[in-house]
Amino acid sequence: MSAAPDPVVVIGAGLAGLRTADALREQGYTGGLVLVGDEPDPPYDRPPLSKDVLTGRVPVSAADLPIPAGLDARTVLGRAAVRLDRAARTVLLNDGTELRYAGLVVATGAGAAPWPGPRTPGPGVHLLRGRRDAVALRAALLGGGPVLVAGAGFLGCEVASAARSMGLEVTLVARGGTPLESAVGARAGAFMAAVQADAGVDLRTGTAVAALPDRRGRVLLSDGTRVAARTVVLALGARPATDWLRGGGLLLDPKTGALLCDSRGRALDLRGDPVPDIVALGDAAAPPHPCPGPGTPSHLALGHWSGAVDRAAGAAAALLGAPPPREPVVPSFWSDQFGLRLRSVGVPGAADRAEVREHDPVRRRLEVVYLRGGRTVGALTVNRTSRLAGHRREIVRGLPGQEVSTDSGIGVGRQP
Repeated sequence: MSAAPDPVVVIGAGLAGLRTADALREQGYTGGLVLVGDEPDPPYDRPPLSKDVLTGRVPVSAADLPIPAGLDARTVLGRAAVRLDRAARTVLLNDGTELRYAGLVVATGAGAAPWPGPRTPGPGVHLLRGRRDAVALRAALLGGGPVLVAGAGFLGCEVASAARSMGLEVTLVARGGTPLESAVGARAGAFMAAVQADAGVDLRTGTAVAALPDRRGRVLLSDGTRVAARTVVLALGARPATDWLRGGGLLLDPKTGALLCDSRGRALDLRGDPVPDIVALGDAAAPPHPCPGPGTPSHLALGHWSGAVDRAAGAAAALLGAPPPREPVVPSFWSDQFGLRLRSVGVPGAADRAEVREHDPVRRRLEVVYLRGGRTVGALTVNRTSRLAGHRREIVRGLPGQEVSTDSGIGVGRQP
């Protein structure tokens, strides 16, 4: 009796991994499927954690992701990948289990950037990345303020919004001149700074946390001031969870650690060539820059929710050797904070000029178009979601064509 073919192994049981596993089935893959997650909890969605879960509008179980009917996957939870052996086509887990694979999906996401200082954070200092982080931070906020949020990116601003909605005193610390500046620029950041001021947030710009709370609960900032805080939230960014790939012969971004891949999601080897039996997507992956041009990096890890969703079908197709989807992938993100709906498409950070099409602080509306060389590369709206479709069409017109591969992929378990 011949042995069963090796399965497709999906490392990462979050949104990216689950969507790719489902896409494999939808595209006719009938072979074995193993879904590995490093957390003991079942798959869940992250965006609600910093919004409705944190404020208590919904229970944490509302973030659970449904398992698609007919997925027929073996799920291994509470186990992390620690080493890849491409020659043997195996992945070693932290309990000593060795999984053989015919195809591998890297969907390990990213972890919260840790505190960079010499002291280890103690009680009252929180990160927010996973489900259990949200539960712990929710309990801390219920204990009352004041709250200090270090980092004024999207996560930090959402946490500040949630804490203010609970009536807590909030200090938001931003390295730049405005919140969200690195993501959407100074002009949109200034709009959000005014919104936060109206909401009662104490915004401290051009500074950073220099030391964690002392015994009196005071946080030292780099400008020399001290701020009282019962709860400190470190929203310092994220780091791709790719340490387990080091030494595996794949190309990692030297700055971010993200796994470089081609436009179809196939991992690149050390020579820069695509590996047909390994694909990557989500926060762990860096596909080619969607709006390439002078001064832009060749690859870009955006860490948006949409990257996990929009690239799943393409990654599955690449693994199976099928043609790529016809619809191009345009990055997008959203954020709900301070009663506003922020929506964006493209890559605002790739622009050399930002053009404000609407600025209405009274009705709290904003529309900014980001251009490079006169071509639209991104757009941001606040309470103007319907305008994004037109901007997306403009961005698509300037996107490079997608690769068409003749590789056969893993070539197993597909229906004729």
